[in-house]
Amino acid sequence: MIEISNFRQGAVLNHNHGTETEKALIVNIEGIASSGYPVYVNGVKADMDGQHFSAEIDLTEKINNVKVQTTTPYGTYSQEVTLVWDKKSFKRCNCYIDDHSFLFTDLAKERPKSAFDHFYLAGLKKIHDKYGFKVTLNAFYHNDHHDFELKDMPDIWRSEFIDNSDWLKFSFHSYGEFPDRPYLETTREEFARDWDLVQGEIHRFAGEESYIPPVVIHWANIHPVAAQEMIARGTRCYSTNMRARVMGGPSLADRQKGGNMTRVQERSASGADKACDTDALTMHYGFADEYNYLKKHGVVYDPGLNLFFFGACGKLGGCCCNLVPLADVPARCKSMLEGSAAVGTEVINFASHEQYTFPYYPNYLPDHMQRIEEAARCLIEEGGCKPVFINDGLLGNMAWE
Repeated sequence: MIEISNFRQGAVLNHNHGTETEKALIVNIEGIASSGYPVYVNGVKADMDGQHFSAEIDLTEKINNVKVQTTTPYGTYSQEVTLVWDKKSFKRCNCYIDDHSFLFTDLAKERPKSAFDHFYLAGLKKIHDKYGFKVTLNAFYHNDHHDFELKDMPDIWRSEFIDNSDWLKFSFHSYGEFPDRPYLETTREEFARDWDLVQGEIHRFAGEESYIPPVVIHWANIHPVAAQEMIARGTRCYSTNMRARVMGGPSLADRQKGGNMTRVQERSASGADKACDTDALTMHYGFADEYNYLKKHGVVYDPGLNLFFFGACGKLGGCCCNLVPLADVPARCKSMLEGSAAVGTEVINFASHEQYTFPYYPNYLPDHMQRIEEAARCLIEEGGCKPVFINDGLLGNMAWE
C-alpha cells in the first residue's frame, strides 16, 4: 500500500501550505509506503524514514496532478491525487441571501424613485458603503405568499442596478419557495425552464452585468440532471454538496404560519434540529468523508465535476444570520476565522434569507439587517477579509484569470 497522508484529493492549497514563488507553490508531500521501498513523487525521489516518505514538489498549475509511486518485488504501486494552487490567495468572504421575492413585490407595488429608497436595499447599501460588502440576492420567480411573478418587476431601475453591480448581484434560486427541495426530483427540462425564467427577468430589469450563476439552489439538494445543467450553465462552486441530506432550520409549519424563532435559533445552535441519537444513524445520514473535510477545511475541489465545494470552518459552524441571534454573530464569525486560520484556508461564506427582514413575514426578525451588518463588520473590518463573489475565478480569487 502507498498513500499520501497530509493532503486529501481536491485539497485547495495556498501560501499557508508551502512556499509560494511567482512560478510555483512548493509543498511537501508526505505519506506511508508499507513496503518500505523507495518512493518517487512526480519523479522526485522521496526521503524515506521506515514506511514514511516525504518529498518537496512544485505545483505550477491551477489544477495539479500528483503521483506517488513505488516499485516492489510484487509490482509497482501508485496513487494519484489532484491538488489546487490558490495562487496569490488572500483572506476573503462571500455573502448570499436566499429566497428573494418580497423585495420585488414591494418594488413593483411602491415604485419608489430609486430602488435604493426601499428599506431593504437601502440597508444593504449602507453595509456596502461602510465595509465594502458584496452580496448576491438569490431570486424566486413566484412569490408564494403574495401571488407575484418576477415578470411584473419593473425595469425602471435597470441603470441603477447596473451601476451597483460591482457589489450587488442577482441569481437564480428556484421557481418559488414551496415545495421544499424542489429539484431533488426533476427533469433537466423543468430545471432549465425555471432557471431561464429567473435569469431572463434579471437580465431585463437589472442588466446582464447584475447577474451571476448561483452557488446554491433552493434547499441545496438537487437531482443529478439539475447538477449537470447547473455546472454547464456556469456554476463553478457550490455550497456543501448536492445530494439529499439532513438539514436544519425552521420547520415548514413555522415558516408558513410563524413559530417561536428563539426556540428555532436554540435548536439550530445546539444541532438538535438535525441530530442523530446513535453513531449508526450519524454514519448513515451525515458521516460522509467530504462533509467532515469541509467542516474542518472549508473548501475542496472535485476534479470529476470540475467544481469547488465550500462549507463552514469553525467549531460553532457557519453564520446563517436568520438562525444566529445578533449577540452571537461575533462568536460565530470569530469561530469561522479561527477555524480557517488553523488549516490555512482563506475562503469564508456567510448567508441569510430575505423574508426575515420584512415586517409582514410571520417569522419577522426586527434585527435581521443588523445581524447581516454585524457579520460583515466582524469578517471584513475585524477579520481582514476582502469581500468577493465566490463564483468568480477560483473561489473569488482572480489571479488565474
